[in-house]
Amino acid sequence: MKKSLISLAFGSFAIGMTEFTMMGILPDIARDLSIEIPTAGHLIAIYALGVVVGAPILVLFSTKYPPKNVLLFLMFLFLVFNGLFTIAPGYNTLMLTRFLSGLPHGAFFGVGSVVATRLADRGKEAQSIAVMFTGMTVANLLGVPLGTYIGHAYSWRITYLFVSLCGAATMAALYFWLPALKSHFNGNVFRQLDYFRSPLAWVLIAMISIGTGGLFAWMSYIAPLMTEVAGLQAGEVPFIMVLVGLGMVFGNLLGGKLADSTTPIKASIICFLSMAVCLVLVYFTIDLPGMAYFWAFTTGMISFTLGSPLQMVLINSAKGYETIAAAGGQASFNLGNTFGAYFGGLPIVYGFAYNSPLLVGVAMALGGVVIAAYVSVNKLLVKKPEVHIQEAELCRA
Repeated sequence: MKKSLISLAFGSFAIGMTEFTMMGILPDIARDLSIEIPTAGHLIAIYALGVVVGAPILVLFSTKYPPKNVLLFLMFLFLVFNGLFTIAPGYNTLMLTRFLSGLPHGAFFGVGSVVATRLADRGKEAQSIAVMFTGMTVANLLGVPLGTYIGHAYSWRITYLFVSLCGAATMAALYFWLPALKSHFNGNVFRQLDYFRSPLAWVLIAMISIGTGGLFAWMSYIAPLMTEVAGLQAGEVPFIMVLVGLGMVFGNLLGGKLADSTTPIKASIICFLSMAVCLVLVYFTIDLPGMAYFWAFTTGMISFTLGSPLQMVLINSAKGYETIAAAGGQASFNLGNTFGAYFGGLPIVYGFAYNSPLLVGVAMALGGVVIAAYVSVNKLLVKKPEVHIQEAELCRA
């Protein structure tokens, strides 16, 4: 595996830690702040809002700079804002710093996805993106359970101190391992916004924002789902998160291979539909003996097959605007985070059980199926852009 891609995976790991650890320690934060769990869930939503705001803005003003410099700057912001979140004293300051810590997320994955395709061997672009996303899956496999355990046993603030240090480690990896690629953009940076004039861009944004909400309606409330519905003890939640992360590792690699062997949009349809079916089964069987462990792994695997196919769909849809499209996709992914956390929490607010968000997730995943099928049937995607062959050969050497 190329060190250049591993450096991107380091960033993916750090971002995965800051985003998904919150879901495992949500009850601890709620208890520390003396608020209800759905109210603490606003920290999930405000982070996602930060991603939505930061992704296009940071990409827009960094397009003309070399990708390596941009990625280093984004990780510096990650380090600073997560550090501030660690020491924020109350709910309002936590909400503010959590919003700020989401700003570099989408831009990092937007720039990183395009860099990964430029470093890829021909025909393996989606798998190279999957290598970058491997960091996020490893975060869910090892980092999130560790952070959840620290949050339960000691303090969630120590957990986010560790997250900040992961940002510093990423900066070192990028500095030493990522080649100094040139920016291919020489025009007016604001011309990048022309991508959003395309109706297809908004169709894809809707597809990702709605469809991936299925994942977050499930995962945002996974801790109370396991303790209140499946009947597990709070101390078993970190092990559940390990199984979720292990499933995500396999799902991420499977999604990359699926997108390269078929087409990214067909792979997306398969993944969205599989997610909907899985969430239905989880709803009806999660309280049966042993099923909580099985579904933690299986749902994690199925839900995370989507990462690479969706990124490739966006890149294929935006020749000349690949970075802004990929960053917009991460913003859309986190709109899915916001929608999933918010709409998934509504049934709980109105007195339904903690497995009720799963049905919200089913509806959202099926929404993704419908929109992806519309894109596929009407053949709306343009031909995949060519890989920068000479540059890729140089990087491989």
